[in-house]
Order: sequence, then structure tokens, then C-alpha cells
Amino acid sequence: MIRVQAEAFDVALELAKLKQGRTDIGGTVVFVGTMRELSDGSQVSAMTLEHYPGMTEKALGDIDREAHQRWPLLDTLIVHRYGKLSPADDIVMVIAASEHREAAFEACRFLIDWLKTKAPFWKLEEGPQGSAWVEAKPSDDKSAVRWDKTAS
Repeated sequence: MIRVQAEAFDVALELAKLKQGRTDIGGTVVFVGTMRELSDGSQVSAMTLEHYPGMTEKALGDIDREAHQRWPLLDTLIVHRYGKLSPADDIVMVIAASEHREAAFEACRFLIDWLKTKAPFWKLEEGPQGSAWVEAKPSDDKSAVRWDKTAS
């Protein structure tokens, strides 16, 4: 399931809903990305996440389908926020569930790595130095390349 929303999410509630009534799930991995007050050593007081509705959900759905093709997943959940956020606000949550932990760990890592590089979100950080759009980080590309089947 994919959700793109402005509202905060409750990690424990989302996990409980995903697992409710399920007896086939043996491993569940949860990743939560949270806004920090520092970005590359600079103070950040707020961040605004922008996206294109429709395009964003399609891209997230494609990433989710890819994970289900690669691993024997029983369920997944991706929740990504948009709008103005403050330090300590949760931005993104990925849950991957499978019969066994290995598939859940690998799929969760894949999902977040590809979200960071392939999902159409734009971040505007605000701080004492003013506002600036966040550029893609080479470290995110490096993490994602391990999943690229076309890379040599």
C-alpha cells in the first residue's frame, strides 16, 4: 500500500494494522526517516516537501511492485509526507513483511534506497542562512546502485 499525505503517521498503529489477523508473517522490518535539525552541518528550522500528485503515487507504486517482484513479500507499506515539516517530524515510513526476516530486511533497504533516488519529491530547507533546495546526494546514488540490475 502507498500513501502520500500531509498528516503525521503513527508507526505502531500502522504496523499493527498491517499485521492484524495475519499468521503468515514471520519477519517485519520498519524504517522511519525523521527530519534532523542539521543538514550537512547547517542548522535547519523547517523543510517543505513538494511533489506532483498522481506522478508521485505512480512512482512509489512502481518501486513497491519492483520489491514484490524481487522478494517473496507478504505485504508492504510506504507512507511519505509532504508539506512543511519541523525537526523531529517523521517524513517517511517503509514496512516490509515476509515469511522470513532476510527478505524483509533486503526489501526494506531496497525500498528506502530507491525512494531516495527515484521518488519525485523536492525538499526546500529553511534556516538562519535562508532557504535552499536540497540537491541529490552522491551517497544516496551509491546506496541505490547496488539494486540496479543494469549496473555492471
